Amino acid sequence: MTQPSPILSGLRCRCPRCGRGRLFRGYLKLAPACSACNLDYGFADSGDGPAVFVIFAVAPLIVILALIVDATFTIQPWMHLVLWIPGTILLCLGLLPPFKGVLINLQYRHDAREGRP
Repeated sequence: MTQPSPILSGLRCRCPRCGRGRLFRGYLKLAPACSACNLDYGFADSGDGPAVFVIFAVAPLIVILALIVDATFTIQPWMHLVLWIPGTILLCLGLLPPFKGVLINLQYRHDAREGRP
């Protein structure tokens, strides 16, 4: 049996071994095991990695969009807050589960473990 791509199955929030079972049972809460192949998700610990990668992806995007809007239109400063705060929040919340899924899938694929002295 070939393993699914860790990137694609992670973005779809699916099991790293079979690519079919759900990885999460809530928004970011891991399921105890895969419903399709019974892989125990006890190994999975993505830590703060997904949040860091989401910040690195969303921050430049929002800044570039804000600069483009500011150069193209004349809007009040408070309108920037109305546009970019909700946009930032929605993008961050939308990207967290797929990024966490990718990191967990890569962790499984490369058999990553906690560092030991």
